[in-house]
Amino acid sequence: MHPLSRRKRLFFNISELISLGERYLLPIAFDTDIVSNAVKGYKLSQNEHFSHDVQSGEEQNVSAELVLQKALDREKQSVITLTLTAVDGGKPFKKGTMQLIINVIDVNDNTPVFSKSLYKARSLYRTRVPENAPFQTSILTITATDLDEGINGEIIYSFIERGKFNPGVLLYINSQTGEITVKGDLDFEKNRAYDIRIQAKDKGTPSRSVHGKVLLEVIDVNDNIPEIIITSLMSPVKEDAQIGTVVALVTVNDKDVGNNGLTNCKIIGSVPFKLKQNYKNYYSLIVDGPLDREHASEYSITIIASDEGSPPLSSTSVIAVHVSDVNDNAPRFPDPVISVYVKENSPVGATIYTISAVDPDTDENAKVSYTLLGISSKSTQISSVVNINSVTGDIVSQQSFNFEEVKTFQIKVNATDDGVPPLSSNVTVNVFILDENDNSPGILAPYSEHGSVNSENIPYSAEAGYFVAKIRAVDADSGYNALLSYHISEPKGTDLFRIGTSTGEIRTKRRMSDNDLKTHPLVVLVCDNGEPSLTATVSIDVVVVENTGDLQTQFRHVPPKEDSFSALNLYLLIAIVSVSVIFLLSLISLIAVKCHRTDNSFSRYSAPMITTHPDGSWSYSKSTQQYDVCFSSDTLKSDVVVFPPQFPPVDGELININGGDTLSRTQTLPNKDKGLRL
Repeated sequence: MHPLSRRKRLFFNISELISLGERYLLPIAFDTDIVSNAVKGYKLSQNEHFSHDVQSGEEQNVSAELVLQKALDREKQSVITLTLTAVDGGKPFKKGTMQLIINVIDVNDNTPVFSKSLYKARSLYRTRVPENAPFQTSILTITATDLDEGINGEIIYSFIERGKFNPGVLLYINSQTGEITVKGDLDFEKNRAYDIRIQAKDKGTPSRSVHGKVLLEVIDVNDNIPEIIITSLMSPVKEDAQIGTVVALVTVNDKDVGNNGLTNCKIIGSVPFKLKQNYKNYYSLIVDGPLDREHASEYSITIIASDEGSPPLSSTSVIAVHVSDVNDNAPRFPDPVISVYVKENSPVGATIYTISAVDPDTDENAKVSYTLLGISSKSTQISSVVNINSVTGDIVSQQSFNFEEVKTFQIKVNATDDGVPPLSSNVTVNVFILDENDNSPGILAPYSEHGSVNSENIPYSAEAGYFVAKIRAVDADSGYNALLSYHISEPKGTDLFRIGTSTGEIRTKRRMSDNDLKTHPLVVLVCDNGEPSLTATVSIDVVVVENTGDLQTQFRHVPPKEDSFSALNLYLLIAIVSVSVIFLLSLISLIAVKCHRTDNSFSRYSAPMITTHPDGSWSYSKSTQQYDVCFSSDTLKSDVVVFPPQFPPVDGELININGGDTLSRTQTLPNKDKGLRL
């Protein structure tokens, strides 16, 4: 016989939170056969949640239990259907089946979930609401879902208060549907956006909830008119006030934003004033034309300000400006002092500045002519420095300027109109000469520039950082053009010496080694910071000596300045003595020739007297005339020209001498005796 059970279906109600390993007793199958043909075992259909445990007993007493192996989840599978099979021991075996239906009982194990983590709808009446939205205007509807069923899946919506802000004052939320509507007055000027926290809570026990937020942006509406504020009103205004004179400051405020807050301000009517926008909504009321008290002593200026909203809103304000009388009208310069910058070495005849004066009068009274009044340098004629075009006001240079000689000078310019009587005004022009990089650096003693070799000695035991020498240089230019830097140009990449780029100090990088040379020729390059850069070089032979004592006595001894006698001074002394002898012989020969020709001509002149001065100059004098001749250190390279007394040079005449020296005649004695000075 087939094993049989009294029921073909068996139902189980099991909670989804039941613990693993929980057992449920299954019904016992019976078989009319006995002994070996009776029920021998059970089989359970394949599934992932349950297994069966067979318990052996006496004949016809084999039983089975249903065992939970994996946790149940009603949200994934609410009903599980299994088949239990009983098998007997006969041959062939026979079986009987029963269906097990397991209903998974729901518990509140799921939290509600919002459909969006952040609500920010893009339609106009969702999260962006006009500030004038009427009451009960729907903003948006929030939704949340709960996987549980029954009361565990029913959701209630609400606001969450945070601090002092209570969303329920301005908004209403339907607890059942989640719809949010307008409840109070939304004012963009008070608050442009709201961060609202919401809650979705189910009705299960215990209840579960989820929090979210809604960003509510308030849209500005053009509900504020522009406000005009007048400050710093200057009244009365002189009738000779220059164009651009500020009469008042005007500020326009609009509490709206965007186009609703953009304002335009203008003057209504034709008046000699205008509004100049300084920054955004800040304006200056300035004079925009000539004022004449005799024509109009008072102006009523109407200012209108309007925004760009839709529809636009506007407001007006009236300003009363009085005009005071003055004595009309002299030419006026824009500034009492003008600064002009001219590069040195600029060509002669260049226009360095065009000066201009304005006369508010008309016709002949407004015609202005320009003249130069003077220059700051008393020793210089203004006509030799600059000139001015009387019609155009062009100031033209009459010479090329040298910054190293003249850095600045000041001139005064007069502007006079053609009225009767004429009125005039003056302006001061400060001319600043701008330096050009036209001077190379000069090497200072005790070193000479490139072309001669200078020597310095250092001991073999010198440590790294040992001071070798310091190069000093100057530049006749100024500013960056005179900013000098020092570099070792040869040998390139030396690893034994370094030089401070700003100090010019030469120091060792490391200790000496046996592989190093005993003499190190260095070429130092001195560069200025001009454009283009000018340079100078100096050569130094650094000699390594073994004996430190010799270094101190032989190479480091510097004799006192008062005992030193340079080669230059020696050459100068020899030159002066040589020229003096030649000059003396020439004078003696000249006198002898004169005496031989005629006694009468010789009688007109007394015997000459030659005097030697301590500075190396010679004086040749007679009873009526005296000539001083001074020679420089380069005298040996020059040819001396001596004028006989019958051909004396006139006052101020320049006499060129070969070699670049110049003789000029100067009056030296009260009795009009004359002298030549080199």
